[in-house]
Amino acid sequence: MLSFKKALVASLAVLTLFFLFRNHHSSNSPAPIRNANDMPKPAMLQPKKPDPPKPTPSPEKADDAFNTVDTPKKPKMQISLDELHKKPLKDQLEYQFPYDVDSKFPAYIWQTWKYTPAQGEFKEEFREAEASWSIHHPTFVHEVITDNVAVYLIRHIYASVPQVLEAYNALPLPVLKADFFRYLILLARGGIYSDIDTSALKSAADWIPSDVPSNSYGMVIGIEADPDRPDWADWYSRRIQFCQWTIQAKPGHPVLIDVVANITQETLKRRDAGKLTKDHKGIIEFTGPALWTDSIFSFFNNPDYFDMSTSKGNITWEHFTGMKTPKKVGDVIILPITSFSPGIKTMGAGEADDPMAFVKHNFEGM
Repeated sequence: MLSFKKALVASLAVLTLFFLFRNHHSSNSPAPIRNANDMPKPAMLQPKKPDPPKPTPSPEKADDAFNTVDTPKKPKMQISLDELHKKPLKDQLEYQFPYDVDSKFPAYIWQTWKYTPAQGEFKEEFREAEASWSIHHPTFVHEVITDNVAVYLIRHIYASVPQVLEAYNALPLPVLKADFFRYLILLARGGIYSDIDTSALKSAADWIPSDVPSNSYGMVIGIEADPDRPDWADWYSRRIQFCQWTIQAKPGHPVLIDVVANITQETLKRRDAGKLTKDHKGIIEFTGPALWTDSIFSFFNNPDYFDMSTSKGNITWEHFTGMKTPKKVGDVIILPITSFSPGIKTMGAGEADDPMAFVKHNFEGM
């Protein structure tokens, strides 16, 4: 007979082997199947894992060829309106509309016309072009501002800068006010302005190379004209002309400060001299692409924004003629002529199906 102690040891050994075998068996046994949906599926019927998203193809890397310094951020000190109005106009505008290159581009699309698309008088030939902007930018706020609404909008936004309101109201022609409005709305609200007779070919998200950080630039412009011919001055006002039918900007950009201040001061000067008339001939020089181009070049050569110590000279039209890919100068990206002027069949512009074609201008006029 086994002694009590031996029997106890034997019992413990048996129990230990039982638990070890049970745990090993459970770890290799499949979980119980509760219904048909729980049954393992053959490999060919198992859902495929989605492929990782491919990077969006983009144009070649922008040419960051020019030495620049960061646009200084000026702390906004609270001052009274009386004190503000004693300052130069540019200082007033900078105070009211501070610039921050680190901010996102506002998701606005601004256009102007005599009527909105909801009105029967809206031209049929504009409907497809106007709709293209919403189709390519479904998450953007897209506004077509009528001439009548523009007056009240500018009055509201620029109430604290009365000189701007005076100038806007003094302009004698709708085309002058339309030019001025695009700069005013972009300065105050940012986003994209584009003429009503333009068609979006691609989303603005595809305009800029993917390797350019969005916090490194605050304005996107395109080349309107690059007339490489001896008689260029007979056809255009500048050897390189930047287009202003489509502009993307963050609020408060220094170029917009400059162009709004220049138009305001020149308008009031002409008004006070009795030279602001409806038969004004110099629209291009006054509010149009010539003034716009001059303001951009003035910015590119401004030592407040660019390190001129290593510069070999001013940035001129020669830096942009014949370009086929984007260039980045400071916080401004310049797109080649194909981007906003495809299909014009001159000056090296590609067709509307070119990978660099983003906006098509239909030249329907005002």
